[in-house]
Amino acid sequence: MIVCSCNVITEHDVRSVIEMESPHGTAEVYICLGCSARCGRCARTIKRIMAEAIKGCSVDCTCGGCR
Repeated sequence: MIVCSCNVITEHDVRSVIEMESPHGTAEVYICLGCSARCGRCARTIKRIMAEAIKGCSVDCTCGGCR
């Protein structure tokens, strides 16, 4: 699914960044993907994806998203 039409960012792209880079906010997701927010409509969706990823973390998680 396309999350950001301006930068052509997919949900898979966002989840990959969360897993590998452990960003703490949407701005860090954009930076990790080598772009920046344009219209900002995707920020809410990126925040939701980040919340889902953190919710799915276990006690022994190594993704860094639970810090």
